[in-house]
Amino acid sequence: MDKRLTVRDIRKRKLMDDTQEPIVSLVCYTSQMARLINDHVDVILVGDSLGMTIYGYHNTLSVTLDMMINHGAAVVRSTTKPHIVVDMPFGSYEESPQVAFKSASKIMRETGAQSVKLEGGEEFADTIKFMTQRGIPVMGHIGLMPQRIQTLGGFFTQGKTEKESIRLINDAKAISEAGAFSMVVEAIPEEVATKITNSVEVPTIGIGGGRNCDGQILVSHDIPNLYGDFTPKFVKKYGNIDENIITAIKKYSKEVRSKLFPTEKHIFTIKK
Repeated sequence: MDKRLTVRDIRKRKLMDDTQEPIVSLVCYTSQMARLINDHVDVILVGDSLGMTIYGYHNTLSVTLDMMINHGAAVVRSTTKPHIVVDMPFGSYEESPQVAFKSASKIMRETGAQSVKLEGGEEFADTIKFMTQRGIPVMGHIGLMPQRIQTLGGFFTQGKTEKESIRLINDAKAISEAGAFSMVVEAIPEEVATKITNSVEVPTIGIGGGRNCDGQILVSHDIPNLYGDFTPKFVKKYGNIDENIITAIKKYSKEVRSKLFPTEKHIFTIKK
C-alpha cells in the first residue's frame, strides 16, 4: 500500500540546492480527477475555488464548511500517495483561534485529510500557533487572497510596491514562525516571492509566484483547459479538453436529432 506524504515530508522539500526537486501540487475537487493525478503530484489542495469551478459562483465567499468536507472526503478516498490539504472556507476561522480549531478539527476528522489551509499573514499568526500547538497542521496563504476579494476590489497582483512587498515578507515570516509547515504565495512578483522563499524556513508553493519558489501549484481544471475561456497569466495549458468535450457533445446532439443514436447495439431486447 502506498504511503502518503506527511507534513514532515513536505517540510523537508525546502529547496536548499539545485539537486532537490520542487514540490508538485495541484488543486483538485473531485474523486475522478483525484484518481487521475494520484501518481503524479506531491500535494493535492482541495481548494475553495470549487465555488467557482464546480458550483458556478462568482467568487469563493459562498463556499461552506460542509462543501469543503464533502469534496475533501471524496479526494481523500480516491488517492493513496499525495498529501491532502483542505481549504478552510470564508467565515470558518476568522472569528477566533478557538473557532478556527473547531472548524479545522471537523474538516480533518470528517475528511481524513492531513492538513488545512487558511488565508492571511501576521493577523492570523496567533490562530496558526493555537491550531498547530493542538495538532492541526496548517498551510499558510499570502499574496492574493481570494477570500478578501471584496476588500481588494478584484483579483490583482500583490506586492508591486516596496511597502506591499515588505508587508508580504513580514507576513511570511510571521506565519512560518507561528508553525505553518508551508505556504502558498499567490500572484506576487517573482522578485518578492524569491525574497519570501529565502526568508522563511518552510517551503513556499507558488501560483503566479515565479520560478524560485520551492514548489508550484495550479488548478487541475486549468491545465487541460477543462472550463472557461479566461486564462490567468500564470497558467500554462497542456491540453484542450474543453474543445474535445464540445466536439463530442455536438456529435451526440446531431445523432440524437437525426435518429442515428441509439443504434441496435445500444438497446436492450426481450429474449425470444
